[in-house]
Amino acid sequence: MSTETLNPQVKLNQRLLSLDVFRGLTVACMILVNNPGDWAHIYSPLEHSAWNGCTPTDLIFPFFLFIVGVSIVYSMGTKKTDPAQHGKLVLTILKRSLILFCLALFLSLYPKFNFHTLRIPGVLQRIAVVFGICGIIFLKTERKTQLILFWLFLIVYYLLMTLVPVPGVGYANLQPETNLGAWIDRTVIGNVHLWKESVTWDPEGILGTMPATSTGLFGILVGTWLKRKDVDESTKVAWLFCTGIGAVILGLLWDLFFPINKALWTSSFVLYAGGLATLGLTLFYWIIDVQGYKKFTKPFVVYGVNAITVFCFSSIIVRTLNLIHVTEKQVTLSQYLYQTLFTPYLSPINASLAWAVSFNLFWLVILWWMYKKKIILKV
Repeated sequence: MSTETLNPQVKLNQRLLSLDVFRGLTVACMILVNNPGDWAHIYSPLEHSAWNGCTPTDLIFPFFLFIVGVSIVYSMGTKKTDPAQHGKLVLTILKRSLILFCLALFLSLYPKFNFHTLRIPGVLQRIAVVFGICGIIFLKTERKTQLILFWLFLIVYYLLMTLVPVPGVGYANLQPETNLGAWIDRTVIGNVHLWKESVTWDPEGILGTMPATSTGLFGILVGTWLKRKDVDESTKVAWLFCTGIGAVILGLLWDLFFPINKALWTSSFVLYAGGLATLGLTLFYWIIDVQGYKKFTKPFVVYGVNAITVFCFSSIIVRTLNLIHVTEKQVTLSQYLYQTLFTPYLSPINASLAWAVSFNLFWLVILWWMYKKKIILKV
């Protein structure tokens, strides 16, 4: 990571404010659902779906990948027009992707650093890979090719998952342990390096990166439309609302024979989540960037401009607190704080939620200070 001190009149003002707000809200929700006080007591919208289906929590990760795609357009759009810079940009993209992936592996290792059981796939790992692939696609192709690739990845993934017989099983299926993606992960990566909650499959596995790339491309296509100078704002918003609604409808139709499933990152899930992400960003764009209502944006902006920072360091802090034990209670420091400050005064499920909200507010204070100092930690 590098520390970038921003001139308050330059770089922050060049950003798409609605995108920072949407990113900030998405990351804040990610921190909220990842840090309950008690995993046994969680409100159902704050949990992932058991398998097929989609909860609000299931939308957080695809929203972030969609935002990655939009951000690529705004960060690379001008440089793309100069072919002389492409070689340097490709190296920059690959470097950032590699750094993100290594950072993800560090987070998987911390604090035990047991390489034998290191989980290789993961959330940040998938973000790194999708960023790298989508960045190069955006740089080297035009909108028509990007649209073709978007649909090609979704259709090929659908065909692979529903038609190709799984070795050792004998037929194509969409069950957790016996689908083609799970078989590929066990064969290529090995059980010991997969998600510890399942062992035999991983929700961020290899094959699922194909449709996840389409989620990033969805963001690129939307970002390209948003950035056009030859279209008035009302027309942009109208078309994006139609696109979002259309994608949701297509996703629900595809769900009839290829279920919406976040763990498999099914093609129907890409369309459904991408459509909702388009509607969300378009709504923010209309309210904030077009109509100029900005007073409510500050808390989300401070989260949005340092999204990777809070994602990484929040995980490190939680794990560090779990290393510290309060001797007389024989519990970790985080458990002690939770049991002292929350559980005596609230019901179990509300205490769990209050801890998560308090953790968000804790980070809001830190990120607000960083924002005031114009500090952004970048990969």
